[in-house]
Amino acid sequence: MKKILLAFWIALPVLGVVYHLAAGEQHRRMDAIGDHLRNGRSLALSSEWATATGEFEKALEDIPDDADHLRRDVRLELAQAKLNGTRLPEAHEELKKMLDELTSSDAKHVGDVAFENRVRESLASSQYYMTWLMRLEGLSKAEWEPEIESARQNYRLLAERAEAASDGVEAKTQLENLEASIRLARLELTDLQGLPIPSPCKCCCSGQCRARREGKKDGPKTKDARGASAGKPADGQGS
Repeated sequence: MKKILLAFWIALPVLGVVYHLAAGEQHRRMDAIGDHLRNGRSLALSSEWATATGEFEKALEDIPDDADHLRRDVRLELAQAKLNGTRLPEAHEELKKMLDELTSSDAKHVGDVAFENRVRESLASSQYYMTWLMRLEGLSKAEWEPEIESARQNYRLLAERAEAASDGVEAKTQLENLEASIRLARLELTDLQGLPIPSPCKCCCSGQCRARREGKKDGPKTKDARGASAGKPADGQGS
C-alpha cells in the first residue's frame, strides 16, 4: 500500500503538468478563435469583405466539432461575408445547405426560429442576386425562375412570421423585399441590362456563365443601385 501511495504522489505532479499543458492548449485555441472572430466582425463593419472572409474561415477551422452553436453562427457570418464580397455563388450554396440542415427532420437545432430566419433572409438575398446574375448571363427563364420564386417564398414567410410576432418594422422590410423580388422577375431583360449591377453581383459568375463564353456583355458596372424600377434592395445581412 505504501508503494502505491508513494507512486501516486510521485506521479501527481506529472499528471498536473500534463493537465495544465492540455488545458493551456485549449485556452490558446479558444483565444485564437476569439481573435479571428473579433477581427472578422470588425472588418465586416468596415465592408472589407474579402479580409473578413479569411478571418471567419480561420476561426471555423479551429472551432471544435462539438461546439454546434458557435460553428453554425460562424458559418452564417462566413456566408454573409462571401455574399457581400465577390463569392456570391459559394455563399448561395452554403446558405442553401444550412437551411436544409435546419429544416430537416433530424436537425440539431429544431425550434430555433430566430436563427432560421437569419439564414432564410440571407439565402433569399443570395437568390435575388443570383437571379440578377443569371438573367444578365443569358440563362433561360426556366433556369433562373426557380431561384427568384424561392426568394419570394422566403421573403413571404419572413413577413408572415414578423407579423405574427407583432414586429411591424421587420414585416414592412420583408414585404418590401418581397415586392423587389417580384419586380425583378417581371423586369424586361433590356431594362435590367440598363441598371447598375448591385455590389454582390460584381466580379461574380453564377456558375452557369453562358454569356461570358459567348462574349456577351453583362451590362454597365457602376455603382451599387437597382434603380427606381427595381425596387428596394435586400441588404444581404440576414439579421
